[in-house]
Amino acid sequence: MKKEALISTKNLTKDYITGTVVTHALKGVDFEVHEGEFIAIMGHSGSGKSTLMHILGFLDVPTSGEYMFDGENTRKFDDDKLAEIRNKKVGFVFQAFNLLPRTTAVDNVRLPMIYAGIKEEEQIKRAEKALLDVGLGNRMKNKSNELSGGQQQRVAIARALINKPRIIFADEPTGNLDSASSREIMEIFDNLHKEGHTIIIVTHEDNIAAHAQRIVKMKDGLTFNGHS
Repeated sequence: MKKEALISTKNLTKDYITGTVVTHALKGVDFEVHEGEFIAIMGHSGSGKSTLMHILGFLDVPTSGEYMFDGENTRKFDDDKLAEIRNKKVGFVFQAFNLLPRTTAVDNVRLPMIYAGIKEEEQIKRAEKALLDVGLGNRMKNKSNELSGGQQQRVAIARALINKPRIIFADEPTGNLDSASSREIMEIFDNLHKEGHTIIIVTHEDNIAAHAQRIVKMKDGLTFNGHS
């Protein structure tokens, strides 16, 4: 018996309205993600790939269509439920890192646990372990503006993992990095996938997408399955 998908969308659309102009960012996306998959979403700028990721990661809402997450219809989620899912079930890694610049690596990683109401001692212990896991054991007390781009992205990955999410979303995670740092970051994602994590990465670079098990191409707000 086939296991139920962790994520399933049917005819998902997203329209943005600016004055009298309507932009159809998503035009009816059918998409499935199963637990443990590593998927790359590819497409040119304006293809809808970031819009799709933001909807799947609960940073935006669709105009129409169905989005099932972990067996539940997301239309029924109120603001409290959405906040809880963003905090506990999904982890996000962004191109711009989105760290607090004058805050230490440990404190940046602790942030989601503060919102989850975890005791401070446990927060620090778990944050230090997460930073060790991404190879930043010697940079825990450094402020993020004292770290290189590659090191900042490692902090962001540690933060995304801290509440043991069901899925990790990475939006152009190597976009601001040099090629050596990009390789190191993708090695971390490869290892996370081997450990059983579910990962969706948005990229326009073939060499980054090549790390994924399955490539989904986007064009004009629609998805097309690439190779596995």
